[in-house]
Amino acid sequence: MTATARQDAGARRGRPSIGLVAGGLGTYWPQFPDLLPRLRSSAEAVARRLRGFDAEVVDAGFVSDAEEGAVAADRLRAADCDLIVCFLTTYMTSSMVAPIARRCQAPVLFVNLQPTESMDHAAFDTGQWLAYCGACPLPEMANLFERLGVDFRSVSGYLEDERAWERIGRWIRAAGVRRTLRDARHGLMGHLYPGMMDVSTDPTLITRNLGGHVEVLEFDDLRERVPDAGEGTVAAKLAEAREVFEVADSVVGDELLWGARVAVGLDRLVGDFSLDSLSYYHRGLAGELHERLGAGMILGASLLTARGVPAVGEYELRTCTAMLMMDRIGAGGSFTELQALDFTRGHVEMGHDGPAHPAISARRPLLRGLGVYHGKRGWGVSVEFDVRPGPVTLLGVIQRRDGSFALLTAEGRTGDGPLLRIGNTTSRVDFGCDPGEWVDAWSATGISHHWALGVGHHAAQFRAVAELMGLEYVHLSL
Repeated sequence: MTATARQDAGARRGRPSIGLVAGGLGTYWPQFPDLLPRLRSSAEAVARRLRGFDAEVVDAGFVSDAEEGAVAADRLRAADCDLIVCFLTTYMTSSMVAPIARRCQAPVLFVNLQPTESMDHAAFDTGQWLAYCGACPLPEMANLFERLGVDFRSVSGYLEDERAWERIGRWIRAAGVRRTLRDARHGLMGHLYPGMMDVSTDPTLITRNLGGHVEVLEFDDLRERVPDAGEGTVAAKLAEAREVFEVADSVVGDELLWGARVAVGLDRLVGDFSLDSLSYYHRGLAGELHERLGAGMILGASLLTARGVPAVGEYELRTCTAMLMMDRIGAGGSFTELQALDFTRGHVEMGHDGPAHPAISARRPLLRGLGVYHGKRGWGVSVEFDVRPGPVTLLGVIQRRDGSFALLTAEGRTGDGPLLRIGNTTSRVDFGCDPGEWVDAWSATGISHHWALGVGHHAAQFRAVAELMGLEYVHLSL
């Protein structure tokens, strides 16, 4: 499989299937002949709007009684939906929705969108009022789901209410993240960074908490794909690197060439194993080939991350999944840890050496040559940039003592200030409080050494992701 084909396959895996069923009480139709056509028109408008999201919509039609509800439930169950949207157009009985709650495994979103912002009270008759009565059955549905032991969520508004559609979109994006993780293939190559007990992850816990599969790889799997890279392919990779990055004078030509060769090997590795992410580390010894491969990863890993296949060092599997979630909502997601505190400006400085997500850089990212990788063996090129100014979100995956995962978020704003020029990504984040107090509170959550940083404020989005996936959610705000 080519890298492009692999990327296309990954994009399809992240495209959620959204089931749609609309309904109302069939007793009304002969009583109010104009009501059903109007409600069907509203249902068609909702279907059109749902199709505007990056999702496949499975429309199970309009139901008027419990029997039709059962038929719709069977269709939605067969479609293996990632989220079922139940549009309450007017009053409908809970018995009409019970088959969906009982037979379908997908999470359910009740949508109550009346035709306009408010009724024309003086002019409306009963039939016209009933078109605005979607809120009426919502408590009944909530009670049904509670008694059946099935989770649900709801969004109420009106058809052209952009606030409501943003909330609906949040659940659809969450369903896309859930599907991505359900089907994801995570590469885990090499061995643990010595001494870092916090980053150790039992691969079975990934499948248990998030879904997907962890493919255990050896650096030999990469070694076999690097030597015969081909001069034309390597030249194309060098051209790609020069297009994406500014190359500093400190970069040694042979080291950049080696990074390009390793990058070609990484593309082949990702394609051959159909990977959606890659976490790696190899210590190496005395400049032998495996050490050189590990030291040459940063260029290729950053290019993979830029195209939606997060690749991180230090064997950080959980953070790599956080980066994948960030990427799938369009926020970037770069490998991050604490660097220092600036009490003068009120900033928490964070970033990392090694692979980065070029899409969130404030300017064209820089490739800098390093004579030594601090704390690691080897030398070569590293990526340096500062995250573009504005709102940012941190997303981490906490492993609890019982093996369960929790999603942790915090929101802040990147600010201006001096930056180190040592081949690291850097963010100066203002969380609106004392930097020392923030670091203490962040560490007290149980987060490990690393997390993902993305642009924009997305805490509400990841709260939705956590709910759909049945994960604990923690948001830090001081």
